[in-house]
Amino acid sequence: MSVTVKVAEAKAHLSELLARVEAGEEIIISRGNDPIAVLSRIRKEDNIESAIVEIRAMRALAKPVTRDEIRTWRDEGRA
Repeated sequence: MSVTVKVAEAKAHLSELLARVEAGEEIIISRGNDPIAVLSRIRKEDNIESAIVEIRAMRALAKPVTRDEIRTWRDEGRA
């Protein structure tokens, strides 16, 4: 999931934006309507604990799923 913020807002709320990036969000910084930069988390490929934390943070942002939805996804395309 990504969010776009203007340069002035990014300067004023940098700490908050960095916390959101740590939780797995991607922040696009724009000047006017033109995107100029992306804030994203640096992934540590060799660190399993950081991968687990990242996955849990992403799952916390996801909406709950019902059993019926899971069954529908599972059965999709089956004839």
